[in-house]
Amino acid sequence: MIPNISDFGMARIVGGDQTERNTNKVVGTYGYMAPEYAINGIFLVKSDVFSFGILLLEIISGKENRGWFHLDHSLNIVEHAWKLWKKCRPLELIDTCLEDSGIVSKIVHCLRICFLCLQQHHDDRPNMSLLEPKEPSFFVGRKSPLSSKNQPSSVNEITVGAF
Repeated sequence: MIPNISDFGMARIVGGDQTERNTNKVVGTYGYMAPEYAINGIFLVKSDVFSFGILLLEIISGKENRGWFHLDHSLNIVEHAWKLWKKCRPLELIDTCLEDSGIVSKIVHCLRICFLCLQQHHDDRPNMSLLEPKEPSFFVGRKSPLSSKNQPSSVNEITVGAF
């Protein structure tokens, strides 16, 4: 995946192969812009990583970042999500249509990725290449001469630890 400046407003001020730029005229959609761009007019490749984190959070929560509010507090969706995460209550953030999907643990893992992308300082965010799946080391692509029907099998479980 090659990260690109993705907001339509930014596309007008960014040249073809540019990966960073400083501008006095901030254009774009608030709520999706990285802090360094929204506040200082500086956008980088990792500004797109921040936007990706916002989109991932919106997909998981089923709520838009812009115009969202919570009756109990005035936090935006990112602050609300972080508050729930710190209280060990991430399941309260997950969209109800995903709750019964059987993949809640995978959704919580996606939330971890989301928070990595939403770091305040751009150097603390991962590169998009770190988020792109690569062929796992255990996959070698060889074919067994024996049919798997004739082989006994067992179920192995693994646990993914915290980042």
